Amino acid sequence: MREGAELVVAVGGDGTLNETVNGVLRAGGGATVATLPIGTGMDFVRTYGIPTRFDDAVRVAVDGAVRTIDVGRVRYRSWAGTEEERFFDNVSSAGMSGAVAQRANAMSKALGGRATFFYALVRVFFEWENTEVVVTLDGGEQRAGRMHDVIVANGIWHGGAMKLAPAASPEDGLFDVVLIGDITKADFVRTAPKLYSGTYLAHPKIETLRSSGVSVAAPQPLQIELDGEQVGTTPARWQVVPGALRVRVPG
Repeated sequence: MREGAELVVAVGGDGTLNETVNGVLRAGGGATVATLPIGTGMDFVRTYGIPTRFDDAVRVAVDGAVRTIDVGRVRYRSWAGTEEERFFDNVSSAGMSGAVAQRANAMSKALGGRATFFYALVRVFFEWENTEVVVTLDGGEQRAGRMHDVIVANGIWHGGAMKLAPAASPEDGLFDVVLIGDITKADFVRTAPKLYSGTYLAHPKIETLRSSGVSVAAPQPLQIELDGEQVGTTPARWQVVPGALRVRVPG
């Protein structure tokens, strides 16, 4: 970083880590990032096997191995209507997930991250209306139709241990892009428990694509979220930034 720091430690949840990653990358990306996970979702640490017990996480922050990973960069419309840009390290999305994150972040976390996010998911789903969405991948491949959610995954887990992108790799230069189509309430009831195992992807209205970039547009702006934080709406464009971040992980 500009001040010469070699290690920056984020103490908190996925949102705190996202703020830290943005600070490090905007300062030039010279520092390694470690995390002491004290938060609601703690999904980033699941991908890398970083322990959630505080003393063990401290040992990883001090003595762990350094792993170089990709990050995502997204340009989007801010709540004020201006075009903005931010990075994310784990998972971003457009559609219902943004509304779920907003509700979860406003709730008490007394029941823990998994219960909080699932309760928020159920409440928002039964109020949500699927909408027309156009998704364009690098190379011009396109999907259009009524959709529930577009998930842009650099990591595997999101939303309090939901295994949304089981095959995602943060080191391959590609996003796993999960398109959740025009699912019904009956689809949701049958499929929601499978979110935690990743087997929900077998549903015929769900498709997984891979791309280094993806754009999402809709007639009505859709909320987007980055690592569980709501920052604005579509239209939005996601792009992989290969090998942009160094993180401390168990050796």
